[in-house]
Amino acid sequence: MIWLKMIIAGIITFLTRFLLVSLIKKNSLTNKTKIVLSYVPSAVFPAIIFPAVFLNLNGQLFIEDNPKIIGAIAAVLVGYFSKNVVTTIILGLLVYWAYIFIG
Repeated sequence: MIWLKMIIAGIITFLTRFLLVSLIKKNSLTNKTKIVLSYVPSAVFPAIIFPAVFLNLNGQLFIEDNPKIIGAIAAVLVGYFSKNVVTTIILGLLVYWAYIFIG
């Protein structure tokens, strides 16, 4: 029963967001609006990633000897130079795991 409720809630959430976005015609947006909207993923991504990297399970800031920070720094550097998402993810994870298991 709980799975059914979760699936229904997910579908309702998806539809309420998708329908509003799907009704916007691309030709009706001004160039300035398109430029501003192009920054939305870059603004939202750090808000999603920051808690996973810098906070522990209790929600406290965790900086000392944190392997996630090392992996994130490696991923940022690889992503900046390679411009490849898959390479960034793989190398970021490899550095994270290497720091955990070797370091």
